[in-house]
Amino acid sequence: MRLSRTFAFCLLLLAAFAARAQLTIEISGAGANRIPVAIASFEGESALPQSVTAVVRADLERSGLFKLVDAPGAMGEAAPVNFGDWKGRGADALLVGTIAAGQGGRSEVRIRLHDTQKQASLGGVNYSFLPQQARYIGHRIADFVYEKLLGEPGVFSTRVAYVVKSGNRYELQIADADGMNAATALASAEPIISPAWSPDGARIAYVSFEKKKPIVYVHTLATGQRQVVANFKGSNSAPAWAPDGRRLAVVLTKDGGSQLYMVNADGSGINRLAQSSGIDTEPYFSPDGKFIYFTSDRGGSPQIYRIASTGGEAQRVTFDGSYNVTPRLSPDGKTLAYVSRNGARFQLTLMDLATKQTQILTDSNKDESPSFAPNGRMILYASENGGRGVLAAVSSDGRVKQRLSAVAGDVREPAWGPFLKN
Repeated sequence: MRLSRTFAFCLLLLAAFAARAQLTIEISGAGANRIPVAIASFEGESALPQSVTAVVRADLERSGLFKLVDAPGAMGEAAPVNFGDWKGRGADALLVGTIAAGQGGRSEVRIRLHDTQKQASLGGVNYSFLPQQARYIGHRIADFVYEKLLGEPGVFSTRVAYVVKSGNRYELQIADADGMNAATALASAEPIISPAWSPDGARIAYVSFEKKKPIVYVHTLATGQRQVVANFKGSNSAPAWAPDGRRLAVVLTKDGGSQLYMVNADGSGINRLAQSSGIDTEPYFSPDGKFIYFTSDRGGSPQIYRIASTGGEAQRVTFDGSYNVTPRLSPDGKTLAYVSRNGARFQLTLMDLATKQTQILTDSNKDESPSFAPNGRMILYASENGGRGVLAAVSSDGRVKQRLSAVAGDVREPAWGPFLKN
């Protein structure tokens, strides 16, 4: 039964979730060495409809990598800092900021991050924004703090896509990485599956059944314009973007069984990649674009293979167990996330491609659809809790776990978007 769901594209267990509902996040676990940081309320932010400081605090705490130190009162960006006092409070870092009215109804925020141990500034940044963009600016500031303290980009200002169903209505929704500000990109009376972000974050490819058959579309988010990419006889499914953003790998049955093809993002230039007597599906490009990883039962059971993006002979990647599906490469190309069957449980697994060592990251039973954060630190996936679908995330070392759920109903088919250009 599980095999037919994955290979016949019946991952449609999408259940009720109101379009206007926000995802809520429950956090468990924490990083091995959390950094203690104090975030003083930004001076002047009371004039805004949303507290920027609250967003920054929530982002950093949600990551499981920071320990928030109490910081009573507001503190401006240029205020003198008593480093001994903050060090005595247990803070290794202190974030302060000032928000003031700007021109044309805009607001200006100036922030500065201090190292209390070295008694030195770690840098600052200024942003100009509209009041309704306060939440987004909070995410940007959290990204700044994250990168200064951890040395890698933060992903708080990125977006996630997922599919929900309310009654007979399916919706492709886009939300902030914290599950807030959800907006519907597409609504349909028929299923929507397999959303995949373009490398620039401007478009999403997906499969829609609105014509009573699976068809691959590319959807431009800013305009709502849609382009049919694959509408051949039979099934058209599982779109995956090449890193250049100009091509997609897709799975078609137009010549028989489910096979891998390459197609341009405008639907032209269809080209078959491989010949197989089995089912080949769920393609995913390596970050350098040289390889496509995919799921196939050509060896008798569903396993993960890879093939050059120009075609050729496929190489088997997974050998442990009789069921390994849905390959997703980390942004640095060093690790592979996938779903493996362990007894009666389907769990998110991580493989180090250099050593072939594997680690089961979850303790759940029905994991699906893994998707790496663009910095590789977290993996978003679909799972089940209490008989209903939820989205969950786990850090690549398995220490930090999050669960994103709606008040009622199920959420499925997550895809974490790329870094957005400023």
